[in-house]
Formats: sequence, structure tokens, C-alpha cells
Amino acid sequence: MKFSLVVHSSPISQQSAATAFRFAKTALEAGHEIFRVFYYGDGVLVANSQIAPPQDEINLPEMWQALAKQYDIDLVVCIAAAVKRGVLDDNEAKRYEKDAANLAAGFELSGLGQLAEAIALSDRVITFGA
Repeated sequence: MKFSLVVHSSPISQQSAATAFRFAKTALEAGHEIFRVFYYGDGVLVANSQIAPPQDEINLPEMWQALAKQYDIDLVVCIAAAVKRGVLDDNEAKRYEKDAANLAAGFELSGLGQLAEAIALSDRVITFGA
């Protein structure tokens, strides 16, 4: 089965962001496909390269990066929600005249069209968070 996931919650303040990761990993290990993960709302914070959790906590951004690389998963961050929360790639940093970009490697900024495509091309779309 081909899944796409939509993550709405922050990776640092809500459990549902970690639950999304565990679901993805379990589904992949069971032979299913993750077509795309779309981060929206506070979920875009997972793509902030400046997140540095304490050593005794999980590093959700790094875990997503490793899983995406291993299984060739598309990690898409809603551009409007990201810019609003200060998560910028090089182009957006220049556009808004900010000093630096902080979009983590392996994530891409894009619009809701990517979510619409994921809905159309997936067997199931599962949402995590509010």
C-alpha cells in the first residue's frame, strides 16, 4: 500500500510528530511505500536545521533525514507555513533579506500542490497532529 503522511505538530512539543515517524518506519519495514511526507503548520519545524535536542532525547529531524535517504522518501515542507515560522531555504532567505537559510538537508519547500498530488497518488493519506 502507498501512504502519504501529513504532519501538523511540532517535533519538540507534541508526541504526534514522533508517532508519524514510527508509523512510517513500521510501514516501510512491513513492505509498504511512503510516497510523501508533507509538513504543515508547526510540523514544518522538523525541517529547521538549527534544532538541537538534548543528548538524551530523540533527534527527529535527523531520524527523518536518515529514513528518507534509506527509502527515497519525499519530505516536503509547506512554504507558507515554513516562512511564517522562520524555516527558510537559500531562495527564501534572499527573498526576505534574511542572513541565513536553515532548511535541513533532505527537506524541500513547496506549496499545497504537492499535498494535492500526494492525495491523488496515494492509497491512503494519514494525518498526525491537530
